[in-house]
Amino acid sequence: MQKGYLYIILTTIIFSTMEIALKMVSGVFNPIQLTFTRFFIGGLFLIPFAVSALRKRNASITSSDLYHFAFLGFLGIVISMILYQLAVQNTKASVVAVLFSCNPVFVTIFAFMFLQEAIHKNNILALILEVIGSAIIINPLNVKLSVLGVMLTMASTLIFALYGVFGKRRSAQYSGIVVTCFSFLFGSLEMLVFIALSHISPVASWLSSTGLEMFSNIPLFSGYSWAVLPIVIYICIVNSGIGYACYFTAMEKTSAQTASLVFFFKPIMAPILALILLHEVIPFNMLLGILFILIGSLSSILPDLLRQKAAQV
Repeated sequence: MQKGYLYIILTTIIFSTMEIALKMVSGVFNPIQLTFTRFFIGGLFLIPFAVSALRKRNASITSSDLYHFAFLGFLGIVISMILYQLAVQNTKASVVAVLFSCNPVFVTIFAFMFLQEAIHKNNILALILEVIGSAIIINPLNVKLSVLGVMLTMASTLIFALYGVFGKRRSAQYSGIVVTCFSFLFGSLEMLVFIALSHISPVASWLSSTGLEMFSNIPLFSGYSWAVLPIVIYICIVNSGIGYACYFTAMEKTSAQTASLVFFFKPIMAPILALILLHEVIPFNMLLGILFILIGSLSSILPDLLRQKAAQV
């Protein structure tokens, strides 16, 4: 369990830089192109680690597993991450980071529905404080937000929660790295099919005529330069490959609810990093909201830590 919390800390640090890194290359790449690239390269990077994990467990992948990984890839990469990338394009990085951090609300509900994970009083308290903190940070009464950006982020968050919960059982069986690697590869290959279809003239014309130009004639190799290459490598290897592997490993060693603590702590780190790197201002309401989220995080994690300490005595 203690190793699980270490992976939660690592995931939090890595995920807190995700929106910032994506914002730095916003406008340089087509959103679908960047989503495909980061998950395909991230998946390739994880292959040797996934093979090693399978050998250690003396496990082999079955055909039903492949179908499940393909489903996870479609859910978490094709749908959720495309929506997520579009959200980053349409609103501030700090707003996307905070809204996406409502993930534990959906994870708790879905884990209860599909994994029969219990919902404790401290989990409910944490969720309430999480919602209050997020609402304070968003400050909908006084801050003009992109409605499209908010809708895209919340849709991405909902689907990502399903991706995490449905990947939990395979993570326990094969390891989080294996699940991450295969879902990345399947998801990126599924996205490659979509990219290929976008170059078919009738399809491209229809997408353009309906206002979906960014889905038409999606490029694969444009936008790259020596200036943006370090950021792209960071997004592909660290944010995508290592970050998601740590997330599923944390889920494997703890629970879906406990691993979702990443999204409690992320709103604390992400705005601070956005201030330092993107010069996005941290207003008072954001500081107050962060305080609520921190209290919620502690109310979720402390009871488990105390129970572990008592069991060791």
